[in-house]
Amino acid sequence: MKRKIPRLVIAATQSGAGKTTLVTGLLAALRAQGLKVQSYKVGPDYIDTGFHALASGRPAHNLDTWLVPRTRLRALFAATAGDADIAVIEGVMGLYDGGRQGVSSTAEIAKELDAPVLLVIDAKSMGASAAATALGFRVYDAEVTLAGVLLNRLGSATHEAMIRTAMSGVHLPVYGAVHRDAGLVLPERHLGLTPTTELEAAAKVRRMGEVVASSLDLPAIQRLAEAAAPLDISGTEKVLSAATRALQPGRGLRIGIARDEAFSFYYQTSLRVLEEMGATLVPFRPLHDEALPAVDGVLIGGGFPEMFAARLAANAVMRQSIRQAAVAGMPIYAECGGYMYLMDELVDFAGTAHAMCGVFPGRAAMQQRLQMVGYVEACLRQESVLGPAGTVLHGHEFHFSKESGQAAMARPFVFTKLRNGEQYEAGQQRYRALGSYLHIHFAGCPEAARHFLMQCHAYAEEAGR
Repeated sequence: MKRKIPRLVIAATQSGAGKTTLVTGLLAALRAQGLKVQSYKVGPDYIDTGFHALASGRPAHNLDTWLVPRTRLRALFAATAGDADIAVIEGVMGLYDGGRQGVSSTAEIAKELDAPVLLVIDAKSMGASAAATALGFRVYDAEVTLAGVLLNRLGSATHEAMIRTAMSGVHLPVYGAVHRDAGLVLPERHLGLTPTTELEAAAKVRRMGEVVASSLDLPAIQRLAEAAAPLDISGTEKVLSAATRALQPGRGLRIGIARDEAFSFYYQTSLRVLEEMGATLVPFRPLHDEALPAVDGVLIGGGFPEMFAARLAANAVMRQSIRQAAVAGMPIYAECGGYMYLMDELVDFAGTAHAMCGVFPGRAAMQQRLQMVGYVEACLRQESVLGPAGTVLHGHEFHFSKESGQAAMARPFVFTKLRNGEQYEAGQQRYRALGSYLHIHFAGCPEAARHFLMQCHAYAEEAGR
């Protein structure tokens, strides 16, 4: 079966070239024309997708061949594209960069989706060399359809004309040219861009859309996307089998999802897996609410709890509610920032300790340097809410905090770094609560989602629900 999905990839020569700014502006500009625009981000990044959603008015999705097997990628993409008029995919780092051996690189995703690529070039301090750079990217992998370039951070009309002439010499069309504008720069934080849940960014996104509308050739970009061949999804693996959909293992369950300024890192398709299994997702706000809602299980994702540590500590009634739920045996799965929140203490960048939920012993202390970034394979050493001992999960880590204060304990995970094979024990498990710095995607491990829901069913029965 083939589906006609107008689509294109916006890649770059390297990180920091302005991909997110141009993609956000493009989404806003296309939406302003009345188009339904679906956006995607290559790799595990949560923050860029927040800007995408603000610009497009639709939830953004991640495409990652480590977190979700390549065999499911086309089916996942086609399912989430839905009724969109155009799909815009933002790359990660440079076009050919990714995990070990190119895992989840932008080039890999572009080839898998048979999508044309526009290459963002940061032209600041560059002349004709920009054309040589683009030519190198085009010939490096003939299987990548590098259709043209987007010039960014140009200094003047003369500068633009110089590079356009050079690009014509290597037969690479210029689909747009944006001049330097300090007002378009997105604020940054220690994990990257500031999350949109904290940023009043509507005016900035609107400005991005206006600049892109006047600087990029939108009709040509639309024609390029529409020229993409129908996507063949026959023979691809669906995320959920027909049997699992029919069984609805989550039917009747209410799953609490921590969602506020401190906790916002969730893959939309990952949550959709739980919903397609029959579960009802119930958001709650650890910063603002007084207690957990009536739920049968809890997910606490990543985010920036260290930036809100004092406020999280001040909401003692919520912390107590979560601790009581854990002691009562409620299944709780916590990732990264959520894991830090479940510890005894969180030490912020200023060195101030704040009381947290006390489900797990020890403290998480913020460091000035990044502690870990990269893909990992996680193997469960013991039965948990995600599966039996021996369960293998693919995930990634990205954190500045460091654990301390735990007595000798049997860690529930063994992590193996993809890039070098290094192994180390990780995470904590207590009651039916499981936490670690691991981020996973349920579309890549639906059996883990099913196991979590079955644990929630067991708890509901024990509680007489």
